[in-house]
Amino acid sequence: MKADLPELRAARVILRRPTPVDVETRLALGRHREIVEAYGGTFDPNASFNRVDAEAAIRFIEQQDHAWVIDAGCFVGHVRLHGIDWHDKRAALAIGIDDPAYLGRGYGAEAIRLVLGYAFGRGLHRVSLRVLSSNSRAIACYRKCGFVEEGREREAALVSGSWQDDIIMGLLDREFGPP
Repeated sequence: MKADLPELRAARVILRRPTPVDVETRLALGRHREIVEAYGGTFDPNASFNRVDAEAAIRFIEQQDHAWVIDAGCFVGHVRLHGIDWHDKRAALAIGIDDPAYLGRGYGAEAIRLVLGYAFGRGLHRVSLRVLSSNSRAIACYRKCGFVEEGREREAALVSGSWQDDIIMGLLDREFGPP
């Protein structure tokens, strides 16, 4: 299925499969506290980010059946559908912007809309996601794309020593439309 994944294009982003150049770009980006914690991780300022880490990050994208690099002139992150259930016509969405220069500038929303168009065009009825309650930037982006809050798992994630809620959001095919 990976080989059949189409390249998706919008005004400022191209969603495509990874290339070897993406390892170099990912390596140069390193790690940033805001991004690591938004993913639910704990940032260690003394931990290095090396070639093995960059290769693993790109390999993770390559190994997913429905994952794309977000290319805004170069690698800036990735977006993927996972947990696809073709019988119930649903999937989960995950996105990560790894370049802090692209946060809060609409690139994530553009990528999400492309993936939603792909998902609903393939016959899915529902796409859901989970987001940390502290990630207000992501929550605003998801709402901008049409997602609505459906529930909350209290203290579901331990991030940097503090418990955070997970917010569950969803979007149905009939709710998806132009921005």
